[in-house]
Amino acid sequence: MKRLLLALCIGGVSLNAGAAESGAAPVVDPAVTPAAAQMVQQAIKGLSANVQVDSIEPAPMAGFYEVIAGGQMIYVSTDGKYLMHGELIDLGKHQNVSDAAWSRFRKDALAKVPASQRIVFAPEHPKYTVTVFTDVNCGFCRALHEHVAAFNKAGIAVEYLAWPREGVTTTAGRPTQTYSEMVSVWCASDRKAAFTAAKQGQAPKAASCTNPVKDEFELGVRLGVSGTPTIIGPDGSTLGGYVTPEQLLQALQKGS
Repeated sequence: MKRLLLALCIGGVSLNAGAAESGAAPVVDPAVTPAAAQMVQQAIKGLSANVQVDSIEPAPMAGFYEVIAGGQMIYVSTDGKYLMHGELIDLGKHQNVSDAAWSRFRKDALAKVPASQRIVFAPEHPKYTVTVFTDVNCGFCRALHEHVAAFNKAGIAVEYLAWPREGVTTTAGRPTQTYSEMVSVWCASDRKAAFTAAKQGQAPKAASCTNPVKDEFELGVRLGVSGTPTIIGPDGSTLGGYVTPEQLLQALQKGS
């Protein structure tokens, strides 16, 4: 039981209170009846009341629902008696069918984030657009941003969302240093300049405003982000962490 609860809550523990307050209803496939959706939510909340259920749809295997909850993919039996955690493999097709569900969920969720809440580095006519959950202080994030001009030259637009690895608050309830710095970047009069300076190790000038940093961090957890950088392609698939421009272009071309 302890291992199961950890699997359900890993990556999302710091967000449970916020998720509970939001009361956001899960996205439910039309093939799932209201009664079935309620049963799935009750089954999961019976294990941990603070886990947010985000998506419910029929699973590719008979007798189960495919559920995204607390940043994890899980499978709940249609009678509510059994729960499995992990990836589902189609042995005939040699495919990870859990990936397809994750990609759909990420794509739909990211489409709801307005451009005004992103920090965008893009060529005039991009061939591809990727979303990158980033932290201004992580080494690989900084190394990735050093290539942003090369990404743009290759026709790739990079749209950054905030994901402070330390979380939003400390155990004492105070804002973490990285969260505060990212708020200052997102509130700067020139976000792109402040962002690049922070990536180069220059502490941003303290600033505050209405900002999306906390919401983007919570969104990342819901989408299964567990570290930075996390690159998500146009179809919602994850394309890795630190990659070179050549590697990212190849991955995008392969997926198109």
